[in-house]
Amino acid sequence: MDIVQEPNAICQTENNSISHDSDKLHPILEKLILKSIQDAKDGKGISHEEMMRRVKLRYPFLK
Repeated sequence: MDIVQEPNAICQTENNSISHDSDKLHPILEKLILKSIQDAKDGKGISHEEMMRRVKLRYPFLK
């Protein structure tokens, strides 16, 4: 009686089976991937080194 089940409507699955078809992506996921690729090409991101520098400045106890 205490079994947890995922709702099929939210996960868009039938009978709790997950498709492993790598050729099909959810349209929203595809848009997000394309946007992140474009952001990277436009130079909107920061490097790992810059992020680590910012973290160490903000949280000096993490050295």
